[in-house]
Amino acid sequence: MHGAEATEQDRCRDRLRGIMPSPTESASPPRRFHAESLIHIQRHLLASLGAGPVTIEVPDPDLGRGCYPGERVGPSGALLHRPLRSWCDLAEGLACRLLTPRAVDATHIALTFERLGPEAPWHAGGQADGAVSPQERYGAASAFARLRKLEDAGFLLPWLEALGRIRLPASARVLDLGVNRGDELAAFSWLEESPDVRFVGVDHSASAIEEARARFPDARHRFVVTDLNALPEDLGRFHLVVSVGTLQSPGVDDHALLRKLVQEHLEPSSALLLGFPNSRFRDGEVVYGARVRNLREPDLSLLVKDLSFYRRYLHQHGFRTFLGGKYDLLLTAVRGAGG
Repeated sequence: MHGAEATEQDRCRDRLRGIMPSPTESASPPRRFHAESLIHIQRHLLASLGAGPVTIEVPDPDLGRGCYPGERVGPSGALLHRPLRSWCDLAEGLACRLLTPRAVDATHIALTFERLGPEAPWHAGGQADGAVSPQERYGAASAFARLRKLEDAGFLLPWLEALGRIRLPASARVLDLGVNRGDELAAFSWLEESPDVRFVGVDHSASAIEEARARFPDARHRFVVTDLNALPEDLGRFHLVVSVGTLQSPGVDDHALLRKLVQEHLEPSSALLLGFPNSRFRDGEVVYGARVRNLREPDLSLLVKDLSFYRRYLHQHGFRTFLGGKYDLLLTAVRGAGG
C-alpha cells in the first residue's frame, strides 16, 4: 500500500476507535474581518496558507438569514453578510478543507482553512498502488472501497431524482455496467414507489462482484465478472441500463458500447441512466470539476463533447434526454413508456 494512502487509512481507523486528532491550530493569530470584500479575504488566505492552516474570524452567517451575499447586517449594519455555503465554496476553490465553524462572540465565528492532501489514488492524477492489478483497482481491498458516494447529498439527491423520473414495468430487467458492490442498485429500494426489478451487474473486479452477490442474494439477480468491451452474448434485453463513471474509463470504447447497448440490449420501451464524473476526491473531500491527466485544473470541454455525442445519438434512436446532477452529471434517456 502506498505510504500516503496508508497514513490516511490509519487516521480514519483512529477516528473509528474514538482517537480524535487535536484541533488544527492556525500558524498565526486569527485575523478578524467585518465588512472587507471577499477578494480581500481570499488574498489574505492565499498569502497565509503556505505556512499551514489559517483561521479567520468572520460575521456569523446566522445574522443574515434571508439576506443576499454582500448585504449589511449586524449592529449598525457594520458587518457584511455571507452565507455558510459561500465559505464552503471559497474553501473548495482554494483546495482546502473547511473545519467546523466555532462561535467567537455575538457577531463572529472562527473559520479554519486547511490545505487538502493529494488526490485519491483511483483518479488520473492520483498515486495508484502498483501491486494491485488493473482489474482490482476498484476492488474490495482498494482505496475506492472506502468510498460511499450515496452518503453525500451531492450524489444521493440527484441520483434519486433521476431514478424517480424513470417508469419501469413489473419485473423489469436492469443492467448495471461497472456495478462494483451495487451501491446505485441499492437506491431502487429507497424510492417512494419501490419498483420490482431484476438486476444484472457487470464488473471486471471479481472481489467487488462477490460483494454485490452477497448484498443481493436473490436468485433473480445475476452478477458477472467480465470486461465491458466483451459483454456476454446471453445478457438479453433490458428495460433500463445504468452506468456511473465507467463508460469513460481507460480502455473502454464507449461509443461502440453505446451503439451495442441501444441496438442489442435495450427493449423498445426502455431507458438509460448514465453518470459522467464531474468531481474528484482529495484527502477524503469531494471537489467539484473533473480533471484530466496532465492538466492541473478541471476541464469541462471533454465532458461537454461526450455529452453532445451521447445526446445526439440517443435522439436519433427515439430517446428523450434529460441532464441533471452535480458531482456526477446524470444523463437520463427514455424511449416509449420508459419515462
